[in-house]
Amino acid sequence: MVFLVTGGSRGIGRGIVLDAAAAGHDVAFTYVARPELSNEVIAEATRIAPARKVRAYCLDVRDSNAVEGIVDRVAEDFETIDVLVNNAGINRPGLAMAMADEDWKDVLDVNLSGAFYMVRAVLPHFLANGGGSFIHVSSIATYGITGQISYCASKAGLLGLSAGLAKEYGKKAVRSNVLMLGLFDTDMVREGLSKSNREFWLQYCPAGRFGDVREISAACLYLASDAARFVTGQVITLTGGLEHAP
Repeated sequence: MVFLVTGGSRGIGRGIVLDAAAAGHDVAFTYVARPELSNEVIAEATRIAPARKVRAYCLDVRDSNAVEGIVDRVAEDFETIDVLVNNAGINRPGLAMAMADEDWKDVLDVNLSGAFYMVRAVLPHFLANGGGSFIHVSSIATYGITGQISYCASKAGLLGLSAGLAKEYGKKAVRSNVLMLGLFDTDMVREGLSKSNREFWLQYCPAGRFGDVREISAACLYLASDAARFVTGQVITLTGGLEHAP
């Protein structure tokens, strides 16, 4: 299969790219800045899966015209697209009353509108192929986190986007599912999580730990596979049993 992963140069996206390649798939991924990180991902993919094709594309998913162009390039370079992982995301923390218009707009534009633009551009390829799999990376922020209202709204929006897609295109063998994530061991969590939230998670998460990115990759590979042909319109929670954010 051919995977297209947005935000694939670091963190969760990087893990998905590398694990998909290691599992025998070709992977296109996007990044918005720091091309050196993308080069590192490609080098690592070449090391662990030298027979697979892995390429990076610079893309700001807020630009719908650019999205259309990059998706066309990926389809040309790889001859098809079988799986889209909507992983690109940003956060602009702030309380509702103090949130600036531009911060609200930036988060919604990347996390939700960007995901829609990707879906809209990829859909014709899925339909031409007789099917495909959308996987949207959401968060338990859907349930609300103090000081992150734009992020919460954007991640909750992905659930509605996915549910609508599942109903509109299910009879065309196009599947759409959401991964709702808790806290995973990534740079963002290691560097940006407050001490109090870290302690809360480790105390109250039934699994007693942060997630491993490989567990996200495994869920993506399952949802992309023929084994999940009857799975669509679902929200798969990867939270270690803690369903609500601190």
